[in-house]
Amino acid sequence: MINNKKIRVMIVDDSAFMRKVIGDILSADPAIEVVAKAKNGNEALQHLKESSPDVITLDIEMPGKNGLEILPEIMAVKPVPVVMVSSLTKDGADATMRALDAGAVDFVTKPSGTISLDMEKVGGELLQKVLAASRASVQNALTHRLVAKSYSALQGQSRAPMPNVPRREPPRRPEMLLIAASTGGPNALQELLPALPKDFPIPVMVVQHMPPGFTSSFALRLNERSQLTVLEGCDGMPVRKGVAVIAPGGHHLMLGRKGADFVCRLAETPPVRSVRPAADVLFASAADVLVGPAIAVVLTGMGKDGLDGTRLLRAKGAYVIAESKETCVIFGMPGAIVEAGLADEVLPLYSIASGLERVIKN
Repeated sequence: MINNKKIRVMIVDDSAFMRKVIGDILSADPAIEVVAKAKNGNEALQHLKESSPDVITLDIEMPGKNGLEILPEIMAVKPVPVVMVSSLTKDGADATMRALDAGAVDFVTKPSGTISLDMEKVGGELLQKVLAASRASVQNALTHRLVAKSYSALQGQSRAPMPNVPRREPPRRPEMLLIAASTGGPNALQELLPALPKDFPIPVMVVQHMPPGFTSSFALRLNERSQLTVLEGCDGMPVRKGVAVIAPGGHHLMLGRKGADFVCRLAETPPVRSVRPAADVLFASAADVLVGPAIAVVLTGMGKDGLDGTRLLRAKGAYVIAESKETCVIFGMPGAIVEAGLADEVLPLYSIASGLERVIKN
């Protein structure tokens, strides 16, 4: 809750039924007050000035200006954390990725199309993401999309002091780079992975919290922007250097072996810390399978996914980098790593790629 006051939410959806259903779901939480409802972009902009919401839920598919078109206008008038509400289709997935590029902090999928009579199925997820969005840094979400800003330019900017953590010697001959991310992660990964060189010497495996149907589109976008080959993981896929594997939505991604080679293993076992894929599952499998040490990077995200797995990896000699609060949309996941004393370095997003290069070179 913001300053012990209720979180003020505006709902934007062209369907009166969906506005009511979403409103009922959110209003059931005593921490939330629905202060405005809008059926189109023009109404949303008017309510934005009059109602000063803390969070906006924004439908993507609307007549006239759709959610993608109105989002930049919202950010120009008054940057507010936005949770997109999208359809579970290929077009919906592509539009959602573009919305995250434009500064939205997260998204929820309608379970059965534009007018979902069963919206309650994702009611808990919607509540959780609206509550998390109320604590998100919109400025960091917007900054992450400015891909034109070079890492070198950002390096020169003034920065908040980093937590004082004891730095160990980097591991010799690390075997794998493992990355965990949640809220704010899609844009963070679109900065980090393209900054890694084509000859990056170790394989990369990534868990980004996403539902089924979205990670394929996300992997394609990352692949277009990266020097590495970026692929959505599938069971039995080889894990090799020059390739970054993205955990498929709705499946846990694990590291396995086939003879002397590393391979992907997928499972639909229950969610861990309420998420699937879960970084804890990937990290634990790597701790079991790897002979040498890994490098673990924990990026922006709500919750504590990755904490237990990081403990296991660090016990096997892993080197751990946490994204600093300075650039996180939400400092939950990396904050848990720092608080537990598991981070070897705490770096802003724009310094992580060079940090990885230094760790591997040393």
